[in-house]
Amino acid sequence: MTEMTTTLIGSGAAKATEQEAVRVSQEAAGDAEYTFSVEGLDLFYDQTQALKNINMNIEKNHITALIGPSGCGKSTFLKTLNRMNDWVEGCRVTGKIQFEGKDIFKEVDPLALRYRVGMVFQQPTPFPKSIFENVAYGPRIQGISNKKELAEIVEQSLRQAVIWDELKDRLNESALGLSGGQQQRLCIARTLAARPSVILMDEPTSALDPISTQKIEDLALELKKDYTIVIVTHSMQQARRISDKTAFFLLGELIEFNDTVDMFTQPSNAQTEAYITGRFG
Repeated sequence: MTEMTTTLIGSGAAKATEQEAVRVSQEAAGDAEYTFSVEGLDLFYDQTQALKNINMNIEKNHITALIGPSGCGKSTFLKTLNRMNDWVEGCRVTGKIQFEGKDIFKEVDPLALRYRVGMVFQQPTPFPKSIFENVAYGPRIQGISNKKELAEIVEQSLRQAVIWDELKDRLNESALGLSGGQQQRLCIARTLAARPSVILMDEPTSALDPISTQKIEDLALELKKDYTIVIVTHSMQQARRISDKTAFFLLGELIEFNDTVDMFTQPSNAQTEAYITGRFG
């Protein structure tokens, strides 16, 4: 947590500079045809190559699912989209990722990128704080201190995450007392409070029961009206239910990337067909 907080704040960085970086990034949003354009992406952990020549375009206001067996590179690719792999010692990236028309390695401030491209993890990660302070955490770091403004952001974010009615009378209680499904929706609200344009989800329902999973899936379908969503999932059924596009990864390579309906009904690659029909993985 200390490492992540330090990275978000930036060593010695002035809040005015942070806010300006976010403002410039927000003003640039909407100009590019795709949210992300990935060209010739290679990623190495020391001498081990984890991603090999990845090329794909991720469309705005779509849900893009990343599927494939464990260790195939899908989570690594997801974390590259907001440069979380910068924190991994020995990680080296070549190629290009453009976010809203700008190269994330050359033209976008990493701090501004992480504000604009939020992450929801496999296990719910509420902070040991009140429900209110969990959601207000990002806005506070961004320099917002006005109590009324913070309260409005918290309410709006919890409403967007479809959990306001469940939590509106418990805002001062510890977030750690919530159920797993509620914690995950709270984490989504916390991500939304930072005003991103993209939500990355790394197997967000793998630790949840079926009812909570359905709530998260329904929420994702609602959120795509305003956000671009990229989700890693091991569930073929989940990818079919909620995604517009699906990317199949295998051994660090992007084997196939297509409309979800087409991939699951008429896969163009024999390896894709073998995976989605359960013959391996």
